[in-house]
Amino acid sequence: MTDPHAQKNTRASHVTLSQLMHPEHANLLGNVHGGWIMKLVDEAGALACMRHAQKKVVTVAIDSMTFRQPIRIGDLIVLNAEVTYTGHTSMEAEVQVIAENPITGERTHTNTAYLVYVALDDEGHPTTVPALVLETEEEIKRMEQAKKRQAHRISQK
Repeated sequence: MTDPHAQKNTRASHVTLSQLMHPEHANLLGNVHGGWIMKLVDEAGALACMRHAQKKVVTVAIDSMTFRQPIRIGDLIVLNAEVTYTGHTSMEAEVQVIAENPITGERTHTNTAYLVYVALDDEGHPTTVPALVLETEEEIKRMEQAKKRQAHRISQK
């Protein structure tokens, strides 16, 4: 069981994943499939939460994802994830998705996703997670926004 008094800052959970997009990731128009992007978003969010909790995690919610710009074959997809909220056993991860042209270096923010995970103990039961230490005004603002999203999720049950 995780120490209920344990605390970690958001930087401790930060994860960056990068992957070059190939034809097998795309449709006939050369745009990367949304499902492929969602898979990578889920992996990045899960890794950030595992880093925070130092436990296995399972995905329990994915907020809506709006793809503002396409990611194309040949782009480098860069996913930056970190924990923005912690409850007793749950965590929210924010995942920023960037498409980068590896030749020109041009970067385009394509979407941001919020996902919720629950930490599991060795028997597969929910277990407590360390509290999130907020060190900047931006982190405090993100936590307040995350609390509102979590309250909305709970109200939808």
